[in-house]
Amino acid sequence: MSDITLPSANQPTSTPQQAVAPTERYTLPALSYDPAALEPWCSAETIALHHGRHHAAYVTGANKALAALQTARANNDWSSINQLESDLAFHVSGHVLHSIFWTNLTPDGGDRPQGELAAAIDDSFGDFDTFGQQFTRSALGVQGSGWATLAWEPVGRCLVVGQIHDHQSTIAQGSNLLLVCDVWEHAYYLQYRDLRADWVKAFWHIVNWADVERRLVGAVLQSSKVGLFT
Repeated sequence: MSDITLPSANQPTSTPQQAVAPTERYTLPALSYDPAALEPWCSAETIALHHGRHHAAYVTGANKALAALQTARANNDWSSINQLESDLAFHVSGHVLHSIFWTNLTPDGGDRPQGELAAAIDDSFGDFDTFGQQFTRSALGVQGSGWATLAWEPVGRCLVVGQIHDHQSTIAQGSNLLLVCDVWEHAYYLQYRDLRADWVKAFWHIVNWADVERRLVGAVLQSSKVGLFT
């Protein structure tokens, strides 16, 4: 790799340029169900606002951060690099988490997982009830805004429950998110006010276990193919 020559502090910066607007890399995914389909557990008004305003804002923010970073590179102006990279991480994380969240929900949800997912839960937590208690306590215990998560941890090859505070994760690096429960107030306040526990209880009635299992199978296969943790 060739050496990179950095300008000295006394060198003039390059003439500011207008960066070509990047392609809109992030787009709001459509819901696979009508906003009213998750009632009575989650109201149509909540879903419409959550998806159409809050999730959309993360998509807009992610594309805006990319554009600002492109402009910074074009102008060789790194004065706001920390903030811009933080903005990108925050908004992309919000977009990714919500995209998983919508597919984790279904009008035909509830009950209990079957097949490989059920076996993995038993192996990692002992039984489904114990997993459910830990996940629920994790969701209720998030301080402020955040998420409860179920993830596949490829080093130990097991399922783990964790928390995401705002959009910063407390799960191990490299873990694959399988199930997420949004406990930011915008996810439930219109219907449940400040009663987060009621929202988390309702959440179990609309979990799409088929989607969670699909994600698990893909994560296990990916970690096996890549071979980084074997």
